[in-house]
Amino acid sequence: MDKFSLKDEIAFVTGAGSGIGQAIALEIAEAGAHVALFDLPTSEGIKETASKITAMGRKALITAGNVTELSALEAAVAHAEQDLGPLSLAVNAAGIANAAPAEEMSQSQWQKVIDVNLTGVFLSCQAEGRAMIRNGRGAIVNIASMSGTIVNRGLTQVHYNASKAGVVHLSKSLAMEWIEKGIRVNVISPGYTLTPMNLRPEVAEQRKIFERDTPIQRMATPDEMAGPAVFLLSRAASFVTGVDLLVDGGFECW
Repeated sequence: MDKFSLKDEIAFVTGAGSGIGQAIALEIAEAGAHVALFDLPTSEGIKETASKITAMGRKALITAGNVTELSALEAAVAHAEQDLGPLSLAVNAAGIANAAPAEEMSQSQWQKVIDVNLTGVFLSCQAEGRAMIRNGRGAIVNIASMSGTIVNRGLTQVHYNASKAGVVHLSKSLAMEWIEKGIRVNVISPGYTLTPMNLRPEVAEQRKIFERDTPIQRMATPDEMAGPAVFLLSRAASFVTGVDLLVDGGFECW
């Protein structure tokens, strides 16, 4: 079981103030890592994340910014390395969602989702990867979605689906570019999960359909994405890179 330990590793987590990002930040701290937490300055949950991590006896550093701004990410990574130590792990979970019929979607609505969900992951990986290359090793997990592989019935979200498909292929591409530099890059693609995104008013009635259409007959909780993340970050996954790990309760089997 020692192979699953993240003891004294230094991790950087985007979207750490809520949902899947928060759950993973807590789990990797429980596995032994010290964690730099990154989210929007308006995040209300990031202090809670930090408090729970320090209660475990781990170090937590709160940083703020937007994943669409490389300078903010680079500053946060530099702050993390200065305060915590050389960066070795990263999880990129920041993302947004909304819906509109394709024929009615404005360019600005399309662009914002692409900017945050896809460009934001690239910029996060770039800032993290530069540090890890200097340090000679690292592991990155990007959070995509099963929507990057399937098209969700009843949801008009071409921008979201396209952004998540991009995250999958971006991650595979980075995995191959950085494999000789000692950095592994993998993806977790969650199924329907009880995050703030899926508590939006526009999907309230559809949650029952989500549960019905998932073979396991329920939606996931955010912490059910945390165990897979610890595995992919740990030495237990030392021969795993470029993988899109579906954590969807069997949804794609149907």
